[in-house]
Amino acid sequence: MKHSSALLLVGALLLTVVSGVRAERADRDQPMHIEADSLLHDETTQTSVFTGNVVITKGTIVLRGGRVEVHQDPQGYQSGVVTAAAGKRAFFRQRRDTAKGAPEEYMEGEAAEIVWDGRADTVRLKRSAELRRLRAGVLTDDVSGALITYNNATDVFTVDGAPRQAGNKTDGRVRATLAPKETPAPAAAGQAGAPALRTSPELGPPPQ
Repeated sequence: MKHSSALLLVGALLLTVVSGVRAERADRDQPMHIEADSLLHDETTQTSVFTGNVVITKGTIVLRGGRVEVHQDPQGYQSGVVTAAAGKRAFFRQRRDTAKGAPEEYMEGEAAEIVWDGRADTVRLKRSAELRRLRAGVLTDDVSGALITYNNATDVFTVDGAPRQAGNKTDGRVRATLAPKETPAPAAAGQAGAPALRTSPELGPPPQ
């Protein structure tokens, strides 16, 4: 099975968690559960194509789309390409490890196409991409662009804008809304405080 853009980098945003918060590490060792309307499996290439209202769960990871192509390499690492159904966007969600007593956090995103790589531990959201962080169910950070890459291992995000094109109503710039740093409450000995974010100096000022 053979399935398959050059983007002009017009801005980049790096959000790094400095308190040790990480994406859920146990997810990579969990089995993958998939629901769909139909399945085409190729044992030779270890590739499965699911179509129609596809829902994937793997630990705390959730992926949804109109079509998902899943591949498993000889070492057992799984990866997938999630394509949105017509008129919709594909969806990604994952819980993050947090310090004991800290609010529960999730990362979630939407895009026309989502590429999840289990070996590299990355998620790429392509075209009309948006990535959000929720703490205790409340939206705290929101970034959007043409291409968003989320590295689960390092908790670093990069956001690229799209090149300007004739007839394109959007300006192709990166958009970001970041919550102010929280003042952590006094923590007991040996406990980490609330997570804090720092932004890359490459991010320019917001549009006027």
